[in-house]
Amino acid sequence: MHCPHCPFPCLCVQNLLSEKVDQMMEWSSRRSVVRMNGDKFRRFVKAPPRNYSVIVMFTALQPQRQCSVCRQANEEYQVLANSWRYSSAFSNKLFFTVVDYDEGADVFQQLNMNSAPTFMHFPAKGKPKRADTFDLQRIGFASEQLAKWIADRTDVQIRVFRPPNYSGTIALALLVSLVGGLLYLRRNNLEFIYNKTGWAMAALCVVFAMTSGQMWNHIRGPPYAHKNPQNGQVSYIHGSSQAQFVAESHIILLLIICLVGLGLVVFFFSFLLSIFRSKYHGYPYSEKRQKKRSEDGKEAVDEEDNNPNSSNHHQFLINGWSHLINTLMVLKCLYQMLQSISRMYDFALFYAR
Repeated sequence: MHCPHCPFPCLCVQNLLSEKVDQMMEWSSRRSVVRMNGDKFRRFVKAPPRNYSVIVMFTALQPQRQCSVCRQANEEYQVLANSWRYSSAFSNKLFFTVVDYDEGADVFQQLNMNSAPTFMHFPAKGKPKRADTFDLQRIGFASEQLAKWIADRTDVQIRVFRPPNYSGTIALALLVSLVGGLLYLRRNNLEFIYNKTGWAMAALCVVFAMTSGQMWNHIRGPPYAHKNPQNGQVSYIHGSSQAQFVAESHIILLLIICLVGLGLVVFFFSFLLSIFRSKYHGYPYSEKRQKKRSEDGKEAVDEEDNNPNSSNHHQFLINGWSHLINTLMVLKCLYQMLQSISRMYDFALFYAR
């Protein structure tokens, strides 16, 4: 691109390139992430000449969009841009920019982009390739992951520096103070420390939290849910097998608790009924036995009970088989319930996609 009336086209292109680089450096000196609208994007990112790479975050940060993941991704993006801006390796070879949907809707339409946030790399030469679009769903939007992706695309190494966060230290200090105060107040009676039930409940809570994916949430920092900015539909289950929402972990946690509770009820209640049957042979387990007891009298029944060769043992076997059949029926109902829950979960995943 050069002036058609210029006798020195190379000099004109060089001047235009110098103006663009100086302008980008001036903007970057004010803010680590340069905000762009449609005109600025087409002039400084798309149009040649350009000897610098540009990382663009396409997002929707306005409150009416209700995009919580956009705000979280923007925080990580700001950390990465500040790490590059205030590092000793900072140069005019790489710039960080952002295009908000409400400020550059035409850019979203031009790139056929219908989701946010999205990170793209626009190289100094040529057009963006498939690998120049960051795989947000699979990798996440942590600053360290973005830095690795930028290093692969531009050979620019960025060391991420996060501002100190004292919230974890304060929370730990409060917890230690609370536990220490409780132990001091109960110093004369510390039997609750040896309460097996309390430790068992704490262990179950940890197990349920870990099996539901809470540690993945702590590492990746996904949003609680996602609201589609176009139709306002809220998704609680992620459509990809490589990601999840916090709400999805809570759903799985409740399902695990329900299944474990149901299994405990089936096992222990059946065991309780078997003990009750062995102690009491009458109603509701043996109506025939109850009639015989009332007809023959108590002494005849007691004599029969003391005789190992009597029909009492046959009745005991019959009761045992009856108990086994009842248990199998309950297990069958449990299996059918698990199938129903599985179908509901598959339907929810299909609906989320």
